[in-house]
Parts: sequence; C-alpha cells; structure tokens
Amino acid sequence: MRKILALGALAIATSLAAKKWVKSSHREVREGFISGERHFVDVGGIDMSWAEHGEGVPVILLHGIPTSPALWRHVVPRLSGVRALAWEMVGYGDSMEQGKGRDISVAAQADHLKAWMNEIGLEKAVIVGHDLGGGVAQIFAVRNPHMCSGLFLTNAIGYDSWPIPSVKAMRETGGLVKHLPDSAFTMLLLTLLLRGHDRLDAALEAWRHHARKYLDHGGAEAMVRQIDALDVNDTLAVSDQLSSLGIPARLAWGEADGFQKIEYGERFARDLGAPLKRIPGGKHFTPEDHPDVIAEEIMALVRTAHPEA
Repeated sequence: MRKILALGALAIATSLAAKKWVKSSHREVREGFISGERHFVDVGGIDMSWAEHGEGVPVILLHGIPTSPALWRHVVPRLSGVRALAWEMVGYGDSMEQGKGRDISVAAQADHLKAWMNEIGLEKAVIVGHDLGGGVAQIFAVRNPHMCSGLFLTNAIGYDSWPIPSVKAMRETGGLVKHLPDSAFTMLLLTLLLRGHDRLDAALEAWRHHARKYLDHGGAEAMVRQIDALDVNDTLAVSDQLSSLGIPARLAWGEADGFQKIEYGERFARDLGAPLKRIPGGKHFTPEDHPDVIAEEIMALVRTAHPEA
C-alpha cells in the first residue's frame, strides 16, 4: 500500500522541446542529437536509430533505463580518434514506438544490436555499456566475440544484480503506474534520477533530457513496457562465460552506487581479468556525473584493443 500511495502522490510538471528534422540522401538524420547527427535505418522492419560522431575506431555506446543515447552527450565530445555510435535500444528514447509488440528484453536487444551492425556494415567494434546497456554488451560479446574488439562496462547490470527494488516495485504496481498522469510520472522519474546521481545539477539536467523522451512517446505506459521486458535470467545465462571471453576489457564504477553496487564491479573485474577504475563518491549515472573519467577509461581500452590506432 505504501508503494501505491507513494506513486499516487508524485506530481510535477515538465516542458517539451521542439525537434528539428532534416533529410539526407540515404537515411533520415535529425540535427542536434548529442554531438553529432542522429541516423535512422530500417532493420528487418524496425526503424533503428543511433547518434554518430567522429571517425576512427568504431565504439558503440549502449544506454540503459530510464535513458537514451543522450546519456552519452558529455562523453562523446571527449573521445578522440574514434567513430562513436550511440545506439538506441529498441523501445527506448525516441524509438519507444518501435518497441510495441516486440521483444525488447535485454537478450533481444543484443540480437537487435547485431542485426543493426550487419545492416550498416559494421563488422567489429569496442562495445561500451551502462546499466541495461551493460547487460546487452555482455550478452552480445558472449554470443558474438568476433564482433567485439573490446568490452567496457560502467555501473552495469549483471549476474543477479537486477532488477533493482524500485523497478520491482513499479512492476508490481504496473497496472497503476501506466495510468499515472504525466506530472506524477515525471516526478517519479526525477526521484529515480536524484537517487542515481551524486551531482544535483547533473541530475536535473538529465531529468530534462530523459523525461522529455517519455512524455513524447507515451509517458508512464512506455516505461511499464520496458520494465515488463526485464528478466534477470538474460544475464545469468551468460555470466559463467565471461571468464572465457578472452577480449580486452575495462571497467569504471561509481563506488557509492546504490543500484549496481561496487561488489558487482569487482566481480566483473575478476571474471573478465580487467582493470577496475573506482570513482569515489560516484553513484549510478557515471556518464553524466563523471564524463571525463568515463571518456578517459574508454580511450584507455581503445588503445589496448587497437594499439595501431
């Protein structure tokens, strides 16, 4: 009952931002997305989206929940000599409509990622993942090690670390959550982001970015679809194969993360044989709170995986 009352009591308003559209000769492009252009391509009937910036070693960045490729907006400009591709998971961000009636589980996202890479002719890349995106990265790497030149995880789901209690609570009350008015839903989202950030200014900026995506594409109902697709068995199925991956890996972890605790980062480091960069006081949303650290660690992995670059 406390969960229901808490959800029902949330109320706040948010603003919407207009979008600017342009067309290219071979695909649709939206301006002003992260630090580059936002691209679309049809992959087996799914309109998949990504933001792209720079040239060089391909680096694919995977977001989680409740975010989108905009999670990487402060990291991408700090990367150099790489082709950064911030892929949007099916059913998330501005692709929420694409998730209706489709499997948008973490395991399915790994399949969607592979299909997208094949469609755009990308044979291999360094895979970077945060939160759910870290789970997608693990599954993708285990299933397709020949397509993964390096694996970077930051405050990622894994093993039995998820879904977190607040997400479980939303699943249990999903019938009520999906009917929340936008004002209450955006407050719920803000509460989650505040708990996951160690910088208030970063949390508020993140809220403005991520709340808009949900309000543009179904609000609380869209998040309930995402939550309903979460299954811890997706990562448990590959956890015993991480130690035999044999690809360059690296981790960065906020030590104060209450969602994905540092103990899981330490376990990943042992299983992957990878260095772990600890971020003292860092919470969950490291790409938004500590973009300098995340970019530096990604570049360190790129140098290890591609010494010729």
